Amino acid sequence: MDQPGQENATITRTEQLTPDIFRITVRAPGIAQAARPGQFVMVRVADAYDPLLRRPFSIHQVIGPDQVQILFKVVGKGTGILARATVGRELDLVGPLGRGFHITRQQPLCLIGGGMGIAPLLFLAQRLCQVPEKPEILVLVGAGTRSELLALARDLEQLGLAVRTATDDGSLGHHGLVGDLLAGLDRRARQAYVCGPYPMMRAVAGQCRVLGWSCEVSLETMMACGLGACLGCAVPRGQGDGYLHVCKHGPVFDAQEVAWR
Repeated sequence: MDQPGQENATITRTEQLTPDIFRITVRAPGIAQAARPGQFVMVRVADAYDPLLRRPFSIHQVIGPDQVQILFKVVGKGTGILARATVGRELDLVGPLGRGFHITRQQPLCLIGGGMGIAPLLFLAQRLCQVPEKPEILVLVGAGTRSELLALARDLEQLGLAVRTATDDGSLGHHGLVGDLLAGLDRRARQAYVCGPYPMMRAVAGQCRVLGWSCEVSLETMMACGLGACLGCAVPRGQGDGYLHVCKHGPVFDAQEVAWR
């Protein structure tokens, strides 16, 4: 599958990490073989017309030759339906979609994720670990509480990576924002890969600019089609006039391409 395509994917595993955070693994060989870190899939969560629109999800990881995993938090009707899905059910997926992260030989590397923005970073970390002469990689991740963060941090640690954590309530790692962890790092030039809530990415992108680091961000927005047809995911362009469309031009951008507001 060189181009995005539609697959009827069978659920092979479901996990509930917290009362409202779930992971679902599906067998989707075409998408699994074509996917690159940072790309996403559009999922039809119900056979009926309510909800009508597909939901976008970052590809959390690719497992073996034919399985794809997504990570999500229940925030509405669509994700609520998906959270109740069981093994054996078929999901209608379209993907892989969008522009992913650029794998660079520049190092050291720093992966920075907040909340559900950690989702695409596991897939990225796995691919970076497969690069010959594995680069030096530091991972900074943050969430509201220990329960929201612990399992995801452990997945990254199991790759042999150095992982530093931050939580809003101080229950795991630094008590504060994940961006605070940048203050304690040396100033060697790094390539940063960032995904999380918009205010967090805006702050981290600014910190990287001050440090002189290259920075790629993966934007999370609402989108209806995932193909650039509905224009519902437009964000202001940082250089020049006009807009970027997250689904078509991203979701991964050089941080300098975005007009942070």
